[in-house]
Amino acid sequence: MTPATQEYDAVVVGAGISGLYAVHTLRKRGMFVLGIESAAGVGGTWYHNRYPGARCDVESIDYSYSFDEDLQQEWTWSERFATQPELLAYLEHVAERHDLARSFDFLTRVIAAEYDEAAATWTVRTDTGRTVTARFCIMATGVLSATNRPEIPGRDAFTGESYHTGEWPHEPVDFTGKRVAVIGTGSSGIQSIPVIAETAAHVVVYQRSPNYSIPAGNRPLTPEQIAEVKATYPERRRKARLSGGGTPFTPYPKGAMEVDDDERQRIFDEWWHRGGYLFAKAFPDQTVNMAANDAAREYVEARIRQMVEDPDLADQLIPTDHPIGTKRIVTDSGYFTTFNRDNVSLVNLRRTPIEEITETGIRTTDGERELDMIVFATGFDAMTGALSRIDIRGRDGRELREAWAAGPRTHLGLMVDGFPNMFMMVGPGSPSVLANMVLGAEQQMDWIAACLDHLRGRGGVAIEPTPEAVDEWVAECSAKAAGTLFPSANSWYMGANIPGKPRVFMPYIGGFAAYGQILDEVARDGYRGMVITAADGPTGSGSKQDALVGHGER
Repeated sequence: MTPATQEYDAVVVGAGISGLYAVHTLRKRGMFVLGIESAAGVGGTWYHNRYPGARCDVESIDYSYSFDEDLQQEWTWSERFATQPELLAYLEHVAERHDLARSFDFLTRVIAAEYDEAAATWTVRTDTGRTVTARFCIMATGVLSATNRPEIPGRDAFTGESYHTGEWPHEPVDFTGKRVAVIGTGSSGIQSIPVIAETAAHVVVYQRSPNYSIPAGNRPLTPEQIAEVKATYPERRRKARLSGGGTPFTPYPKGAMEVDDDERQRIFDEWWHRGGYLFAKAFPDQTVNMAANDAAREYVEARIRQMVEDPDLADQLIPTDHPIGTKRIVTDSGYFTTFNRDNVSLVNLRRTPIEEITETGIRTTDGERELDMIVFATGFDAMTGALSRIDIRGRDGRELREAWAAGPRTHLGLMVDGFPNMFMMVGPGSPSVLANMVLGAEQQMDWIAACLDHLRGRGGVAIEPTPEAVDEWVAECSAKAAGTLFPSANSWYMGANIPGKPRVFMPYIGGFAAYGQILDEVARDGYRGMVITAADGPTGSGSKQDALVGHGER
């Protein structure tokens, strides 16, 4: 039940992995917290992405919270790569275990957040008409949550069934005997196509950009494996935090060209069988050195040709527009072999583009196909999309959209100058999607909580980075990306899937462990690059300082 007061210590936007941990952490510090979530329940990405075949590409035992040792011992994963229902059940269990749902207003969307400099508070407005104020605003809005439906002529004219993989209905969707189009061959398309093909009369895959995908090698976890993981979790987590991606795997110690052909083949075989995106980490220089990348690419292309019986079809399914790994390698279960089925066909949109969607199907330059269902597997306005859909205004009414007009600008991926007391989680300027998002959320929220403790200890009411600190971090992120092959790909890391979006490599690519070290150094240096406004400072907000002490838990 919502309390009568409309004043909070902190508002947390989002009830996914980051939002749940943020609410838990702030409440432990005695803060009065309101969570706001547009969905009817917790889960974030795993609440919405219920499409057939939806599965995480990080091993379940690693894609889980580490802050609660009893939880680690209590929860048992059923397989290496958990499906959406199991991941959602896990997050619901965490929310129940820590009584987190009571802090949230569900079915409520934040439409605006505005900073009041005189009071040093944020005013947050929702689509339900509720307005609240809070000292701190934590944006845990997710980096893959703002769905993208491309502006295809006639997109809304189709009279059959139409779905987006990121907004999948909760009731079962029946493909039996239907003619189904899947537009898009990113992760959700590649994961869903094999499942849809099992019962559909025919599946037509509309592919603009082929992607590298590697079989997951998924399998149930045995009781012996589970017992070993639970007995060694501390060491597993230690290795994960020292790694580049937040999982306990490290590349081969030598570059791909520093070993002979037999050794290179052996290492590629080993990482191929590990499954999925981890293949990009087989050698440390695969996404830095083009010769190493070519070796990895040729290995995977040969594997694809082994799986796809039609050589011409294999040619069309193999990417030619980006180095392998510079778009996230997809983790699949039977994707390429699905094209050997008689009821699956490929439409290469580079050869025959879509002209329009009609009432009865899709027309390309090669003619029209009649359909019963269209599945838009067209991804997200990644990294910044969810924030840009909220009217966020900082000091002097400046819009975040305006501040980011040329691309996102952050300090440490956590704060923006001119937007005091607003923190972002696992967003642009942080390792984010290039690392384990669960440990990333813990890493960032622990730093945010310590920062708030520091602010309280200094008697301050507001904290923000300097413009110079933001400039330095943007330059650091750009330099790190420029030292790799990643900017050469038209990926959603670059915003390339959204027309008009600035082409900027948005994550921090220096690695999970290196990023953690930087966070620690900034904190040890008294939060270098940050400015604190005291209670008796220019904000004139001494009367609000008691908000830092907390009013109890919600």
